[in-house]
Amino acid sequence: MRFAIQDSKRLADRLRWDDLDLGGFEDRPLEQGVLRCLRYMHDVEFHTACYLRDLLVSPAHADPDLTSFLSIWAFEELWHGEAIAAVLGAHGESSGELRVHAMRQSLGATDRLRPLVMMGGSMLAGENLLALQMAWGAINEMTTQGGYALLGAKAANPLLSALLKRIMVQEGRHMDFYASQADVRLAGSAPARRLTRAALRWLWSPVGSKVMPPGETDFLVRYLFSDLQGIKAIRRIDRRIDRLPGLGGMNLTRRWFERFR
Repeated sequence: MRFAIQDSKRLADRLRWDDLDLGGFEDRPLEQGVLRCLRYMHDVEFHTACYLRDLLVSPAHADPDLTSFLSIWAFEELWHGEAIAAVLGAHGESSGELRVHAMRQSLGATDRLRPLVMMGGSMLAGENLLALQMAWGAINEMTTQGGYALLGAKAANPLLSALLKRIMVQEGRHMDFYASQADVRLAGSAPARRLTRAALRWLWSPVGSKVMPPGETDFLVRYLFSDLQGIKAIRRIDRRIDRLPGLGGMNLTRRWFERFR
């Protein structure tokens, strides 16, 4: 069933965690591996505004449903970053604006050129680029939601689990919208299917890997996805990707993550 923009508008809201006593982390702090993953997730969630910048120089800016959804997406992802910042802050960790500013300053010319690359891709691919963008977004949301679930299980901390479950609900809605859009656009265009399959196979990598230091991506992948539960999560994600038109049998996440096991 298609997840319509009206559903996104009706359910849109900032993440709420005022009822969670983050002071509880003083008695039961998170271990360093969990905090390292949270630092990665914090930075990536706050980087959503920059991903939005890249999307809006493509044909996506002309589609009112997409721009409505992307506005909601960026707003909700901002509050995911704020929630994780509160957890890091409860552990005496750097978080929020100062950490985000430092991360963005470190990206250099490559990040500044990304809008130009997207504009060039738009000129070459036209509307077919939207199918790729929607499929890419769906896969990123699948892996993000899966990563949060695995982190909550590893941390075994009820307070963190409660917060992550709330984030996962919204990530699930983002995933459903992206996947619904990808399904329609891929089903309607053979060139879009060819473009999307080729681009995902050769260019896709886990969300955040283009902006975070390689060692941090390596650590997060190994920490969350290298055990039995992580392997099961990867298989579930690949089964979801298989359901998108033209993307069956890619084993996209398995092929990428296997290099770290």
